Order: sequence, then structure tokens, then C-alpha cells
Amino acid sequence: MKKIKKFFRGFRYAWQGITDAVRPEMNLKVHLSMMTCVIIAGFLFHISAYEWLACLLCFALVVSGELFNCAIERLADRITRERDEDIRFVKDVSAGAVLFAAIMAAICGLVIFLPKLMALLN
Repeated sequence: MKKIKKFFRGFRYAWQGITDAVRPEMNLKVHLSMMTCVIIAGFLFHISAYEWLACLLCFALVVSGELFNCAIERLADRITRERDEDIRFVKDVSAGAVLFAAIMAAICGLVIFLPKLMALLN
């Protein structure tokens, strides 16, 4: 019974981590807003199950990346606020990873939704 409580407590801590990250992080709010728009568009355009899977994978990749980036930046700032080349490198690389994931997700969104939008306009 103790292990089960500990297991579920871990979910509570994880959810708290997500909510703690969303409050101060503007980029995370932007990603979540875009995710909401894509979900709405998915229902409006009746995208296929495979298209939903692609969208869900993109959501997971971008939001997870942003959460990791947030954690890395917070930890790096805790280590030192002074200019440090290694800290700068780590922060820039983690931000770059999120940027790359977001660009790839946007391309995936264009592949899924652009033909549907073009068909609607024709």
C-alpha cells in the first residue's frame, strides 16, 4: 500500500512541476496556445487518426522540450549568475533543441493542414 501511495504521489509532483513551469514561462504558454489551436483545427478539419498521432507526437516533443529547457535554465541560473561560457552553451543548446522541435512541428502542421485549407478555399 505504501508503494502505491508513493507511486501516485509521484504523479502529483510531476503535475506540480508542469504547473510551476507554465506560470512564469511565456514560451511554454505560447506552445500550449498553439497546441490548443491545432486541436481545434484538428476537430474542424476532421483530421485522420494518423494525423492526430503526428500532432500528438509533435505536442509531446515540443512541450517536453520546453519543460526540459525550463529546468535546465533554472538549474544553470542556480549554479551561477556570472557569465560562464559552459553555462551559456548548455542554455543555448537546450533552447535550440526546443526551437528545432517547434520548427519541425510547424512543418508537420503545414503538411497536415495546408492541403485542407487549400481545398476549403477552392
